[in-house]
Amino acid sequence: MAPRVQPAARKVRCEWSAADPLMTAYHDSEWGVPEHDDRRLFEFLVLEGAQAGLSWLTVLRKREHYRVAFDGFDPRRIARYGARDLTRLLADGGIIRNRLKITSTIRNARAFLAVQKEFGTFDKYIWRFVGNRPKKNRWRNMSQIPAKTKESDAMSADLRNRGFSFVGSTICYAHMQAVGMVNDHLVRCFRHDEV
Repeated sequence: MAPRVQPAARKVRCEWSAADPLMTAYHDSEWGVPEHDDRRLFEFLVLEGAQAGLSWLTVLRKREHYRVAFDGFDPRRIARYGARDLTRLLADGGIIRNRLKITSTIRNARAFLAVQKEFGTFDKYIWRFVGNRPKKNRWRNMSQIPAKTKESDAMSADLRNRGFSFVGSTICYAHMQAVGMVNDHLVRCFRHDEV
């Protein structure tokens, strides 16, 4: 008689990730993983700003098209965008066609390059706000996770002083979560101890 095969234990995840397979994949492979690549940091900064007033799922569904429309999130190329590029982007149904968000991306690319010039990398600049290492939280419920913190307040203020826009404290905290500056996976989530 063959032994009975036990069903694999179901992985416990943060509740927000169950909304859609795209959200689950993002949760399982990216969210909260410490990121130090400048271009990826810029990508998340752009996408978090694009999300303002919308759901993250909306942004994730458009992410691949954003990569094409914005030249792979290359800040050097985006910083050179002019009126023709703005017109092209405003007509592109694959991205969020909000004039303020699009012009913000161009402005932020220029500010991003200035930060790289000053600090060597954007990574060196941005990770200072958490003492250059991830802050590992131990939340038990989604209701405990803050929308912003003193670190995101400081980041927001400094980014704004450097000419960035769409970088309010809530957007900055979402950025910190996305790029692993803070680990906000719930303690019961299988990813909490992995990142």
